[in-house]
Amino acid sequence: MKERRGSRAQFAIALVGGTGKEGRGLACRWARAGHRVVIGSRAAERAHQCADELSAACGLQIDGAELTHAVRVADVVVLAVPYAAHGEAIAALRGELVGRIVIDVTVPLRPPRVREVFVPSRGAAALEARDLLGGHVRLAAALHHISAAHLADLGHEIDSDGLVCADDDEARAVAMRLVAELGLRALDAGPLANAVALEAMTPVLLHLNHRYRITAGIRITGLTPEPAA
Repeated sequence: MKERRGSRAQFAIALVGGTGKEGRGLACRWARAGHRVVIGSRAAERAHQCADELSAACGLQIDGAELTHAVRVADVVVLAVPYAAHGEAIAALRGELVGRIVIDVTVPLRPPRVREVFVPSRGAAALEARDLLGGHVRLAAALHHISAAHLADLGHEIDSDGLVCADDDEARAVAMRLVAELGLRALDAGPLANAVALEAMTPVLLHLNHRYRITAGIRITGLTPEPAA
């Protein structure tokens, strides 16, 4: 349930796949921004253990719960699962996701060839999520290009833009706000169909990281003045 702190509503955010590397960084940064964060896992014990570890590491309260309960208490649900588990996770939670804002950060990778673009039959994981969920959720796609290591380092200033795609205006606005609260410049990248390009760019960045021994991000030039989140 949304809480009012100061002039802005804070959210209860469920991280589906929150025990993974990216989910851990997202949890700490959003908790620091004042949101209630719940780590969701199919095994409640694993979720609680991860939440306790993160709470101790970042000095903030982060909760853990079995997936269904985590989603049930959330305003915003973030899908941060590997692509191989994407469809299964959505199918299992479809009923609980009704009416919620869902942010899909999934990239369709096929290990071990993670530096090669793989385009699923529907074009993007986010479009597959839309088909599976129908019109019962407000869906956005975002955060495909952000380093999990940078997210986990709360002292690290992330030099990258966060591109957000959505068809629903509220989902876009909430996703852009949450992206900005991670320390990124949030940019509206158009309709959900454009997630095809966002997802496909990730293996290219992974290749650049491997080839040049860097941690690449994306920065859009020519935006003056800086857009508001």
